[in-house]
Amino acid sequence: MPHAPTGSGPRRRSVLAAALAPLAAAGCAAEEHPPAPGPPAGARDALVMVIRHAEKPFAGDTAEDDEGVEHPGSLSGRGLRRAEELPRLFPPSARSSLPRPAAVFAAGGKAAPERCGQTVAALATALRTPVRAGFAVGAEPVLARAVLAAPMPALVCWEPAGIPRLVRALGAHQVVGVPAAWPDRYDLVWMFTRRQGLWSFRELPQNLLPGDA
Repeated sequence: MPHAPTGSGPRRRSVLAAALAPLAAAGCAAEEHPPAPGPPAGARDALVMVIRHAEKPFAGDTAEDDEGVEHPGSLSGRGLRRAEELPRLFPPSARSSLPRPAAVFAAGGKAAPERCGQTVAALATALRTPVRAGFAVGAEPVLARAVLAAPMPALVCWEPAGIPRLVRALGAHQVVGVPAAWPDRYDLVWMFTRRQGLWSFRELPQNLLPGDA
């Protein structure tokens, strides 16, 4: 990489200050946490929504796959209802509260349970968008690169244990307010927005089923 010309340091700081001035003036919404440093300022803007799979069976309960066969990796009855209701969060639903995903990702691979794919199946059908399920839990850096290269907004349905790794791979883990782990809840959406190279974070409720917080 060529060396910067002598004396470019103050100029670069002035340019950076000018770029950040509109953000400082605008401030943050009450439910939105301040952004943290992310990729370089030239990085493409992004909007990534992350959900965990819907409810799984309690210990000792059984679940069925899409063909009605008992399968321990499938959603519970409540989880299937959540999956059916998930399209209400997004356009073209009249009750939508989130932007319409242009790309949908779900955990896949031979060893992955079917829950993530089941969770977004009805949504993908409503959006007429294929589910990109070629990424295994544990391959979050590869997934993050694919997500950031995809059309925006992007929705990712992932196993909760891998979500912190995904957030780190996106470069958004230092944003104030991002939990260190996904809470023991199924009714949340984590929204990460990158503007001018800076990430911000919001946690939003789904409010799809009775009992959702």
